Amino acid sequence: MKFKISREKFLQPLQLVVGAVERRHTLPILSNVLIKVSEDALWLTGTDLEVELISSVSLEGECTEGETTVPAKKLLDIVRGLNDGNDIVFEVEGNKAIIRSGRGRYSLSTLSANDYPNLEDWEGETEFEVVRSDLKRLIESTAFSMAQQDVRYYLNGMSLETDGAVVRSVATDGHRLALCKLELEGLSLPARQVIIPRKGVLEISRLIEDDDKAVKIQIGSNHIRVFSADFIFTSKLVDGRFPDYRRVLPKECNKVVKSDKETLKHAFSRAAILSNEKFKGVRLNLASGELKITANNPEQEEAEEIVDVDYSGEDLEIGFNVAYLIDVMNALKSESLQISLSDSNSSALIESDDNSAAQYVIMPMRL
Repeated sequence: MKFKISREKFLQPLQLVVGAVERRHTLPILSNVLIKVSEDALWLTGTDLEVELISSVSLEGECTEGETTVPAKKLLDIVRGLNDGNDIVFEVEGNKAIIRSGRGRYSLSTLSANDYPNLEDWEGETEFEVVRSDLKRLIESTAFSMAQQDVRYYLNGMSLETDGAVVRSVATDGHRLALCKLELEGLSLPARQVIIPRKGVLEISRLIEDDDKAVKIQIGSNHIRVFSADFIFTSKLVDGRFPDYRRVLPKECNKVVKSDKETLKHAFSRAAILSNEKFKGVRLNLASGELKITANNPEQEEAEEIVDVDYSGEDLEIGFNVAYLIDVMNALKSESLQISLSDSNSSALIESDDNSAAQYVIMPMRL
């Protein structure tokens, strides 16, 4: 196997696939990247058995077909460290991969491509196209609410739901819930719900640009695949049942607060400085036309912020984890928001005051 390529052309797909490679793995070959030359194209593959990422680039000039695997991180560091504008000659000699550029020569150990695992072939049961910026918004609006290492493994990921012309993402860690829906005109998708694991969600968000190009999404019985112009990403799905999020959406909220998002976010951020570092609790006192935010910590330090809001209901006192509130305000794209409440023991529903495409539910805290 042999090919010649410019540094810039090699670096871009290599950086893409290395994100899927597992660096601390019991199987040595999983820390390698699969390099394949076929039909005047270079194909790079990285996997950790849960996710797989394939990227390709066309080759110009003479090349010899073949395939091998080399340590991904070392190869990336070598290519990244070469000077801009340099050409790279890559060839396999015996059990070594030789990389030449300028007056430099690097030799990397290889492992057989035949031993490289690949996610088995499967048929897509549900398929649709979506603009990349819409898919990015769908993910980023909810991904922050995923659990991290919960024993309820089905919470360590994001639910993706299709139904008719609607695609919906939902994530929850048991204390808060984020929901975002996207309406795609002209589609008639089957009613389906799958759970994408946390790593898969974060990889898709990293890979897709915020532009108006389209990507194709295929959902199978155990996998989801995203096809873009410069990569093919596959992730296994979580085998589990996502909780019925509709049951936790607050229904009868008779207290509605409207406010400028940035003003409220900055007030919460300042109050958070003096909240308990472990529990991050803040107390909200609602009265006609204003919201008082107070926080204190075991050192007897206290913060108090008063914000003018659009509210005319009864007085209410309620506590929340301030980090959850700030996360929601970072995710909301609108300039203003509304918070719907019923009493001090019930969850709050937060959404943009101009549309309800994204909704956030936060459970109260006892302070």
